[in-house]
Amino acid sequence: MGTGGFVLVVGPSGAGKDTLLRLAREALAGEPRYVFPRRLVTRPPSVHEDNEAIGEAEFAAGEAEGRFALSWRAHDLGYALPAATASLARDGHVVVCNVSRRVVDEARRRLPAVTVVEVTAPPGVLAARLAARGRPEDGDLAARLARSAPVAADCLVVNDRAPEAGAERLLAHLRAR
Repeated sequence: MGTGGFVLVVGPSGAGKDTLLRLAREALAGEPRYVFPRRLVTRPPSVHEDNEAIGEAEFAAGEAEGRFALSWRAHDLGYALPAATASLARDGHVVVCNVSRRVVDEARRRLPAVTVVEVTAPPGVLAARLAARGRPEDGDLAARLARSAPVAADCLVVNDRAPEAGAERLLAHLRAR
């Protein structure tokens, strides 16, 4: 099957990470080497994010018992990658997932063959996208946009045009793995 590992997709809220991941998942649907796991999130799924809901108590227990390949907290929510993703990567699959920029260093220490794709867009585009989706955690748009967490990325995708253009850049990185 080839060398597996993780491709972590990171970037600010509103950059279009989930849209690009959806387009890449659709483009690679016939290629079993690529796996796009659903994240565990302490929030119900929405039209903007296809996650698997997990309760706060179950999330805390999962962290304490080491049941996740990677976990983090952001915007008062818990996020995790299922433990099976690490096994998939070691077995030759390329596991592609959206994570917080703040956990990239930990992921590089703990997970096999990690590369990072940073998705971004100009501030005006980010603000418009955040305002349009209307999630409670997006509340103070100015504060949300002012946050930054520098990360050393292996690939940069400026997602300010048609989503298909950004998805092609992501796909090029994935196919090069």
